[in-house]
Amino acid sequence: MSLFATFKVSASGLSAERLRMDVIADNISNAETTRTSAGGPYRRKMVVFSPYRSFENTLKRESNLQQGVKVERIVEDKAPFKLVYSPEHPDAIQEGQEKGYVAMPNVDIVKEMVDMISATRAYEANVASLNAAKSMAFKALEIGRG
Repeated sequence: MSLFATFKVSASGLSAERLRMDVIADNISNAETTRTSAGGPYRRKMVVFSPYRSFENTLKRESNLQQGVKVERIVEDKAPFKLVYSPEHPDAIQEGQEKGYVAMPNVDIVKEMVDMISATRAYEANVASLNAAKSMAFKALEIGRG
């Protein structure tokens, strides 16, 4: 792997983890949103990563492959909404067995904070990798000076 490929891998990881942190922050900020433009409570979103290099391409040993990670898509969590009894809430269900309950977003703040810590650590690891590659490049240039 070339030195510049190392920079590309770290840069792709930094971009992906930054987007992941943005999505997590969006989830946290909407943890109490009971009414969205799509109708109903906010649904938790998750980021799906995939490698640039597929197994098939690795077997072909192509030299110009993009390496690293990319964001495949952002998906909504299909977990059921939490029901909270609050008959005075403007979005409370007005009829049926669930009368007086409010459908709250399927966002768990503790889970989001754990995901945020994980994303932060992954971001920091990519920064450390980038700094190590940069340091190696500077050392290589110093060796060339004699």
